[in-house]
Amino acid sequence: FPLLTTKKVYWKGVIQELYWFMSGQTNIKYLVDNNVHIWDDYPYKIYKQKINVIASKAKQSHKIESSIKDRRVAHAPRDDKSREMTKEEFIEKIKNDAAFAKKWGELPKIYGEMWRSWPTRKGGKIDQLGWVLKELKEDPDARNLLVTSWNPEYLYTMAAHEDASRFPICHNMYQVSQKDGKLYLQLYQRSADLFLGVPFNIASYSLLLLILCKITGYKPGEFVHTFGDAHIYANHIEQVKEQLKRKPKPFPKVVIDKSVKKLADFRPDLVTLEDYDPYPTLKGELTIAGGLYEKSVKSTRNG
Repeated sequence: FPLLTTKKVYWKGVIQELYWFMSGQTNIKYLVDNNVHIWDDYPYKIYKQKINVIASKAKQSHKIESSIKDRRVAHAPRDDKSREMTKEEFIEKIKNDAAFAKKWGELPKIYGEMWRSWPTRKGGKIDQLGWVLKELKEDPDARNLLVTSWNPEYLYTMAAHEDASRFPICHNMYQVSQKDGKLYLQLYQRSADLFLGVPFNIASYSLLLLILCKITGYKPGEFVHTFGDAHIYANHIEQVKEQLKRKPKPFPKVVIDKSVKKLADFRPDLVTLEDYDPYPTLKGELTIAGGLYEKSVKSTRNG
């Protein structure tokens, strides 16, 4: 199984995130409840932006008392109306306050929703992943088994401001195909963070391929990864240099429980990773780039 060995990859995060996608979820509360924090920064970014807008409007209308500091707001979460939450406080409240999580934990129009509940112009929903499995059974030689997360109606300045996704879709489309009794999955990723993101994406989509094989009865073929723009951020250079010094070790194995026979059967605890012996972790800061508000973040290629 292609889980990188030249640094330890966060396997629990891979499984839990993939389940989050496959089950159509868009609220980070599930991940937070399972102690997976790889998505924390995105809703917190939205929270800070909205709180700052509220504060700005309140100042303009002279509704904030002169003694309140610039970072204080009139309509902050009810447990503390005097200041903006830290990220740690924000995540703790996501975990323990269902109403707060419902309001602030949502990341609509991202992978899970697009895979399982693509919105149609007539108000309906399309389960793309479910359709792929249906077609594999009814027409296994089909060449149209695609799942896309790229919906221009919700992206960047193509979208109406109130509809725009605050998260930039990166691994935006994959195609499943069957040949000679084997399943193949090809991912197109428009933007690829080679140090942090890509090892995760390789493992995630390879695991997805194995799950689809388990459900359909086909043998695994190949996972093919295609990039539009692959980059290394400047603050990851030293970690990459260290990683390149390490000699790869044998890949581990993944075993999926035989009880997984349909999409609804899959759960993270039904996947076992065996014989994974990686080098130590190489940490790097996640770059929160793109989306509605930001248009560019510098990488080693200056753009």
